Amino acid sequence: MTATDPTLTGLAQGWCALSLLHGRIEAHVERALQAAHDLSVREYSLLDVLSRQHDGPGGHLQMKQVADAVVLSQSATTRLVTRLEDRGLLSRYICDTDRRGIYTDVSEAGLSLLAAARPTNDQALREALDSAAANPDLAPLVTVVEGMHGTPAPRP
Repeated sequence: MTATDPTLTGLAQGWCALSLLHGRIEAHVERALQAAHDLSVREYSLLDVLSRQHDGPGGHLQMKQVADAVVLSQSATTRLVTRLEDRGLLSRYICDTDRRGIYTDVSEAGLSLLAAARPTNDQALREALDSAAANPDLAPLVTVVEGMHGTPAPRP
């Protein structure tokens, strides 16, 4: 079945195309991050989300918020945090005001790895979008993705 299969409704065709685009992008970015930094897409996403936390009210994310941000279950997120903590990329600590709360911070090593991996992630994303734009079924979705937060990056 393809995104333009005539037996699918328009909504189903759109969903099929979106799913295909997501899968292609994620696979391409995964290969690039693994090869260059020994980092999965999920690990990169987790480091990225946690690196944007800040001190002060609402600055630290609870595990459920982190799980929602990286699109994983809470148990899968906990396992991911543990793996990155074992690699020295994260640390966990108990919340000062609520002893039930556990916060996670990116270590200096994690921030360094994230900084090194960010250009790889961005380049792989650009490559995946450029490749998808050549497919008439996916090109409209690429245009939407590129236009979501400002001007699209120029294609080489």
